Amino acid sequence: MSSDYRDPERFTSAIQAIFPKIMHYLSAEENRELTGLGITPSQVNALLVLYIHDDLTMGRLSSEIYLAESAATRLVNRLVNLNLVKRRGDDKDRRVVRVTLTSYGRQLSRLVFERRSYRFNNLAQHLDPAERENLIVSLQSIIRVFEELDPKDESLSNNNNEKQL
Repeated sequence: MSSDYRDPERFTSAIQAIFPKIMHYLSAEENRELTGLGITPSQVNALLVLYIHDDLTMGRLSSEIYLAESAATRLVNRLVNLNLVKRRGDDKDRRVVRVTLTSYGRQLSRLVFERRSYRFNNLAQHLDPAERENLIVSLQSIIRVFEELDPKDESLSNNNNEKQL
């Protein structure tokens, strides 16, 4: 039986049914991923951003993890206390604070990154190439539409602009 998701009501009903299941699986994966590490999902997001783009300003980090700069500062304070990141002043502008991973933070980030890569590679193996392509295109479309619907969320717009540069 084929459903016509061009109809907005059918589309909405399908999304309402699918979304909780996806959130359940993502949450379960995240819990497995973080088991025994003693860090929160927000902290791991910051670590992974720094793992990929090490040595970011606080402003750029807060934008990448979708937090206000004050909330990102509190998160970084906790990561500093856990010896996962270090903070330093910028060489060119004393008002700018830069954040980098410590050796321990890099090891922990690599572990989480590798666990996540394993899980996504496993997912990829269970999808055919057309399904993988459709999934990525669809997810990119969702992000695009969310950005269009909420233009006042500067962190999303800034991330999109930086990636296009």
